[in-house]
Amino acid sequence: MMTLKKTFCRVCEPSCGLIAEVENESIVSLKPDNEHPVTRGFACHKGIATLEIHNDQDRLSFPKQKAGEDFQRISWDEAVEGVAARLAAIKAKYGPEAIASYAGNPLGFNSLAGPALGSFMVKNQIRTNFGSGTQDCANRYAGSEAIFGTSTLHPVPDIENTDFLLLFGTNPRVSHMSFFSIADPVKVLREAKNRGAKIRFVDPRINETVKGIGEIVQVNPDTDVYLMAAMLNHLDQTSQFDESYLNDYGDHVAELRAFVEKYPPDRVADIVGLKREEIEKLADEFAHADSAAVYMSTGVNMGRQGTLGYWLLFMLSLTTGNFDRPGGNYYSQGFYPAAKAGRVSGESPFFDSPFGEIRRIRGSLPANLMADMIEAEENPIKAMLVVSGNPLLSVGNASRLERAFASLEFLLVIDIYHTATAELADYVLPATTMYEREDVNITGLGLQHQPFVQYTDQMVPPRDESKPEWWILGRIEQAQGFDSVLDETEEVNLFGRMDHMLKYSDISVDELRQLPDHVAVLPKSQPGRFFEDWIQTESGRIDCCPDMFAEALDLCEEIYLELAEEQEGQLKMISRRTNYMFNSWFHNLESLKREGQLDNPLYMHPGDARARNLGDGSRVTIRNDYGKIISHIVLDEDLKPGTVAMTHGWGHSRTRMQVAKKHAGVNANELLPSGPGSFEKLSNQAFMTGIVVSVDACA
Repeated sequence: MMTLKKTFCRVCEPSCGLIAEVENESIVSLKPDNEHPVTRGFACHKGIATLEIHNDQDRLSFPKQKAGEDFQRISWDEAVEGVAARLAAIKAKYGPEAIASYAGNPLGFNSLAGPALGSFMVKNQIRTNFGSGTQDCANRYAGSEAIFGTSTLHPVPDIENTDFLLLFGTNPRVSHMSFFSIADPVKVLREAKNRGAKIRFVDPRINETVKGIGEIVQVNPDTDVYLMAAMLNHLDQTSQFDESYLNDYGDHVAELRAFVEKYPPDRVADIVGLKREEIEKLADEFAHADSAAVYMSTGVNMGRQGTLGYWLLFMLSLTTGNFDRPGGNYYSQGFYPAAKAGRVSGESPFFDSPFGEIRRIRGSLPANLMADMIEAEENPIKAMLVVSGNPLLSVGNASRLERAFASLEFLLVIDIYHTATAELADYVLPATTMYEREDVNITGLGLQHQPFVQYTDQMVPPRDESKPEWWILGRIEQAQGFDSVLDETEEVNLFGRMDHMLKYSDISVDELRQLPDHVAVLPKSQPGRFFEDWIQTESGRIDCCPDMFAEALDLCEEIYLELAEEQEGQLKMISRRTNYMFNSWFHNLESLKREGQLDNPLYMHPGDARARNLGDGSRVTIRNDYGKIISHIVLDEDLKPGTVAMTHGWGHSRTRMQVAKKHAGVNANELLPSGPGSFEKLSNQAFMTGIVVSVDACA
């Protein structure tokens, strides 16, 4: 008998409503939920394609243990006892500091796995933790921490009411809007345009969203910071700062002025790749608009100065009096006041290490230091737990990281797939897909265009012996002799932490279960409450130039001088997102492998190709000081000359996923730096865009 069950997608922030058609404990189809009160029938093809992941025959179904060069199926009892014994041996020989963890992106979309992993870390005294966040968004946490006093305060643009929207490094048609939970963002942008809002995209490429929505401000890769600084300089020099607003809500304004004074438009024009007049016009348009909002995404995050970019982004908003006003940027609360949860003490977060002065950001060390910490002469990492992640395809200098992982005395991987990282593991344990577990949409908290909270039951039972992450970690804890959630004889209350958070909205998980759609729509936040309710600095004002930025501001000038001396014609590589792949975990989907999407070519401007005697389809070697890869050229006139682009997350030649292996592609992260100096010190954010490369025809 066919039944319809409501659930939601857990690929990105919007958590779009879905309907699963279930027959004989199998999902036979997924479709958008047209009756969902917030996402209203929108779901992108990536969300629908998660059914193909769920039904994939290459998914892990049973626990496996390394046996020589291969793996053998074992029981869960054997698995958890074996893992517990290996961890105990590592602790006894080296201490708990020799054990580390890596948490992948899907863990952030799993309301039960995150707390379970945190509990496991505490019980095992594991403090050396890494995560995918330092590959794409750590700068936002560091920036928010420095200027707002908390890592979890990220004002979103009031698109519905703005007259001018300035977007840096984002392509919503392909990637939606990271750190802004909004279903069908292209529709919302188009509606803004149709009512007269001006929309500008700052990007090295005329991306898919620009066409028909707004205008491109085409800059050189990883120079956004200098464009923002020059805009602020021009606004200050032409008396367009809102002095009254700054006096009321800004600290260290003089220091901000002193910084941007170094970067007038005529000084940065060549670096940015724009004319002085274009920079001044953009600044004037922003300041003259009745209201103006700002937004930036991974195109800036993943550069060398992502935290400074996030800071200057909101300085554009604050100095023009748009911040926390209608049509500007405001904080969207959601079901829990998360802004207060990330509050910082005011003490320096940095500490000395063998790799220089470093910090933790939201508990994570720089993932770009994993290989160094494994290979260290003193107190090296000897064991690693990887949950829902594939660092060998996600972190820079992949060949070096693979050698380091191969040298570990113990590696445990918990995942739905046998990934490149799992190939090196001692134990590989099968997790459930999103449709085989109950969940609550926690990821968009504090970021939602229209706040809502939704519960979903599991749609179908787990396949074979797959188990949710909380169960796997709980069973290992039991085998280690720790108290575990699985010790409870009564029905386990997995959502105790969630209920604690939901009480701020006078609701509980049980009450969500009783609602017809399991959805509670919450009041929409309004501008005007930021300084009264949300900011967490001691003064209750925005820090317009934090003291902890001093070293980064000096480095900003050093990078400027380096860019000014660059050889003409130097190529810079950026990351190109695609509708047919998501990070490294959509690669085994046959439906997304189609003409032009079977691998990851190097996209190059025709002028740059002609200068190197290359053409469409030419086989090329892409190299730099960190590595080299071989791919082929696809000409793309939408790229700014001097810019090349590749999609990351490929390179599945050693996977056990059949479709992914057939269309392996190459790992662009071989060209990324690793180790000390390869990440932004303020945030641990890896340098992943604006990478210097050379391109030559294959011999």
